[in-house]
Amino acid sequence: MASLLNRILPREASFFDIFGALAENVHASAKAFIELLEEFNDVPARVGLIKEYEHKGDDMTHTLMTRLNQTFITPMDREDIHALASAIDDVVDLIDASASRLVLYRVDTVRPGVVELARKLGEATAEVVAAVGMLEKQDQVLQHCIEINRLENECDRICRTLIAQLFEEEKDPVQIIKWKEIIETMETATDKCEDVANVLESVVLKSG
Repeated sequence: MASLLNRILPREASFFDIFGALAENVHASAKAFIELLEEFNDVPARVGLIKEYEHKGDDMTHTLMTRLNQTFITPMDREDIHALASAIDDVVDLIDASASRLVLYRVDTVRPGVVELARKLGEATAEVVAAVGMLEKQDQVLQHCIEINRLENECDRICRTLIAQLFEEEKDPVQIIKWKEIIETMETATDKCEDVANVLESVVLKSG
């Protein structure tokens, strides 16, 4: 009888594994983006690598959503599974968007301070990995969420400083437009890390 019920109402045990893989993929893309900005050579190839991470994230998100539609009993609320997958996917999408603009806008040098912003984004994605990894046992998830929120606030501060410096130091209006968009896209990626934290916090509080 138990095996029959498992066939009729399968409990999908791999949701947490997929979430973990999604988070690791985001962090890998963030690290690749940091290396791109730090070294700033072979830019099209490095941007292409980040695009591959974005495609991989899309594939994993599609797999998760397919399993969600096929599973009757889920380890957490369906809307939370959907929200968490979407929020994680948004982060890698925005990292890819930031990197792609370096090629699209034919950027030849990286402005001071931009690498620092990317590194903070990398720290935030590392905390996403840690928080998602704790989700199944729900141990210390909230502590990592707090750190993600702190890093998002730090990125806000860096973003404001960089844009103020951009308008003060750059005389070419085209360069101002280009870099303002790149910086703001990077900062939005950290906002999406905070969205991930908010979903995780909601899941933990519901179960508590």
